[in-house]
Amino acid sequence: MNPISEYNSKLRSAEKAVVIVKSGDWVDYGLGLSQPILLDAALAKRKKELADVKIRSALSLAPRHVVNVDPQQETFTFCSWHFGGYERKLQEQNLCYFTPMVYRNKPDFYRNNLEVDVAMISVAPMDKHGYFSFSLTNSVTRAIMDKARKIIVEVNEHLPVALGGCEECVHISEVDYVVEGTHENLTALASGMPDEVDQKVARMIVEEIVDGATIQLGIGGMPNAVGMLIADSDVKNLGMHTEMLVDAYLTMYEKGKLTNKCKRTDQGKGAWTFCMGSQALYDWVDHNPSLASYPVNYTNDPAVIAQNDNFISVNNCVEVDLFGQVSAESSGLKQISGSGGQLDFVTGAYSSRGGKSFICFRSTYAEKKSGKLYSRVVPTLPTGGIVTDPRSQIHYLVTEWGKVTLAGRSTWERAERIISIAHPDFRDDLIRQAEKMKIWRRSNRI
Repeated sequence: MNPISEYNSKLRSAEKAVVIVKSGDWVDYGLGLSQPILLDAALAKRKKELADVKIRSALSLAPRHVVNVDPQQETFTFCSWHFGGYERKLQEQNLCYFTPMVYRNKPDFYRNNLEVDVAMISVAPMDKHGYFSFSLTNSVTRAIMDKARKIIVEVNEHLPVALGGCEECVHISEVDYVVEGTHENLTALASGMPDEVDQKVARMIVEEIVDGATIQLGIGGMPNAVGMLIADSDVKNLGMHTEMLVDAYLTMYEKGKLTNKCKRTDQGKGAWTFCMGSQALYDWVDHNPSLASYPVNYTNDPAVIAQNDNFISVNNCVEVDLFGQVSAESSGLKQISGSGGQLDFVTGAYSSRGGKSFICFRSTYAEKKSGKLYSRVVPTLPTGGIVTDPRSQIHYLVTEWGKVTLAGRSTWERAERIISIAHPDFRDDLIRQAEKMKIWRRSNRI
């Protein structure tokens, strides 16, 4: 059977396709822009027919119908590997459960430990050879499909074709059903303009970057601000090896900074595993041979990362304690985002010859209702606070008050350095706490 004939034989409406979902099934939606729209709505309509259907997802960019129709969770249980704003709101209503991970291990979780009864994944239109591109979300999509008992692909006419790399597509022969339909334009994420604090932090990181460095930028406004400042700097011949492809890389490319010429892996190509940003960014991905889509167990493998000299990793966090423990995902018991791949790149960058890992953050945050100011540098992480990066792995910390390196430093040296980049209004109290914790020398002052 040729690809077109096979495609037509497997074409179904969303309502008919989701009939293969049974009570008790594990259903996988994938991450971000790979999540289904039409299939989600069709599955939600089966609420009264089904029981105990568990759904895995990550970074939902739109409300999920299966959640909206079932606020009592009588039928659907919604889980997420990584929270965005939508999942945070759901968690407050006890409607979403978090799944911890180290991102590079996620494909192995699927292949070795998890059940997937039905995979429902959005893909780009099929090519003449019968392949559907995973488009903006390689990540663990291939691993999900390898484990799935049944596969339904939802063809989104707006998704670009992303070239590999590897594990970037699925063939029509592997698919059970194909669903077509009309979709709204892809969700675009605004980068936002960096403010004075972002720029201060960015300048301190950019001065550490040399020509030919390979760059990884994490999720959030501050890493993106670093990328934008890199684009306007004097450094050249930069490389890209990242989990998340963001607009800052496109800006670097347009300004002639991103050439990938000096990389030891994927020379001449920018490696990435998922993409979120502007429509211009999505257009850049489309059939672009200078970009290589890979599964996350490649992009986030510290051994692969470390092969590139002068690797620079830039990530955000929520809180840092005086031991140097970093939480990038929770505030006490409240899950904010996820472990993601931060530890992967913290580890890989430090192992790179000339490599440096930066955790950057604003020194304070304000409570929304009262406006009261709080320090992001705390004596110890609060009860229930999650350690994303252990103190033993931290290299550089950066706030608007300075940058410090913790590699190889004793507890008192760490406390001294971390307090030096805390907001001045909180330093005296942090010193008092450090003294109680017996990690402060009487002789040293900031």
